[in-house]
Amino acid sequence: MKYAADWAAIACEVLETPYPYGAAHASLGPDDVDVTPERLHPAFHGSYDWHSSAHMQWSLVRLLTIAPDQAGRRPIEVLDRRLTADAIATEAAYLRDRPSYERPYGWAWAAMLAAAAHDKWPVEPLADTIADLVLGWLPRQAYPVRHGVHLNTAFALTLLLEAYGDLGRADVVDAIRARAIEWFGQDTAYDTRFEPSGTDFLSPALTEAELMRRVLPADEYKTWLTAFLPGLGTDAHLHLLDVPAIDDSGDGQLAHLSGLALSRAWQLRTIAPALPAVADVLRAGADRQVEAVLPTVTGGDFMSTHWLVSFALLATLAE
Repeated sequence: MKYAADWAAIACEVLETPYPYGAAHASLGPDDVDVTPERLHPAFHGSYDWHSSAHMQWSLVRLLTIAPDQAGRRPIEVLDRRLTADAIATEAAYLRDRPSYERPYGWAWAAMLAAAAHDKWPVEPLADTIADLVLGWLPRQAYPVRHGVHLNTAFALTLLLEAYGDLGRADVVDAIRARAIEWFGQDTAYDTRFEPSGTDFLSPALTEAELMRRVLPADEYKTWLTAFLPGLGTDAHLHLLDVPAIDDSGDGQLAHLSGLALSRAWQLRTIAPALPAVADVLRAGADRQVEAVLPTVTGGDFMSTHWLVSFALLATLAE
């Protein structure tokens, strides 16, 4: 893989950067105010915050899987220090004590890590804890969250569906599929004129389209997609194919737009086969967005580099 060595190196670098760190810790009492990252989260410290640490570790596992020689030994050493039985037990207990912590974005990435790493590191307790949390949460969530940042429901369900499919958890997969169809199955004529919002790293429209691609049979999906984003790739929604404004000034919120370019590219590439008449147009839009952001993935400010490798992997590995 062309970028594997550089991406593995920057992922290790940011994971080994202890500060700044945003703990988002809700103290349960006066004796629960120590937010030292490595003490609080022995597996998921570094890389600025819990969810970024989880998905940058997922990135290392993926790079070790697809390009082990280029990734080298350093990722294994980083993961060996973090994904210990004791560290995973601490993280699982933390989630059980705070059942809305990192819901659903962090859950989804931690589950993806667990699915990718389960045959080499003792991550099963983390996967089981998140499965229990997901099964308890889905019936209570009355409406999906449709905006373009961390709480987006469709993005989390997409990753959770993949992770628990790989882990053989049919109960979780079936619950996610049923909820996705219930929430999104009747959506039509989605209005994308107001995308993106100023700090989006997801397109609400394309993220929903990617989820539904995974839960519907191919023929039903093509019908659904045509009704959901009519004219995509011809005379409508063309701004979704353009490079968003990129900001690498060190403002973490504005850096989200680099992730938006990569997540759009991922989703445009995966939905393209359902629309063969415009597939080349969609893929060209994806290519433009990836090329615009690639230099930032490894050469940008820490507020970009601490997380973008994961989204670059989604984009570049998409078919």
